[in-house]
Parts: sequence; C-alpha cells; structure tokens
Amino acid sequence: MASENRSQATTPQLVSLAEAADQFGISVKTLRRRISDGTIHGYRVGRLIRVDMNELRARLMVEMPTSR
Repeated sequence: MASENRSQATTPQLVSLAEAADQFGISVKTLRRRISDGTIHGYRVGRLIRVDMNELRARLMVEMPTSR
C-alpha cells in the first residue's frame, strides 16, 4: 500500500490554466508569466496548456515566517 500512495503523490494532476487560477485565486495571466519565467512547468496537450496542481501547491504556496 505504501508504494500505491507514493505513486499517487508523484502522478501529475494536470488541470487547465483557468481551473488552476480559480483554485489559487490568481489570474491566468499570472500562471502564464510563471510558466514563461520557469517558476512552474506548463504541459502542452494538443493546443491546450495544462499545469500540475501538485507542483503549484509546492511552489506557489510558501509558508510565511512568523515573528515572535
């Protein structure tokens, strides 16, 4: 079972730019800029561009340090 969980975690969850932008509350234009500057990877499926939600969670969601 552990190997099943590991393979699911590494399996890309490709979604459209519009769906990803909606999920993260950012614009499609921002996602296109991040693909262009190499911050995230874009995947072309025919004429469509897809992004991996797992990668977006890892790269766009950065924990902010707290002051004590």
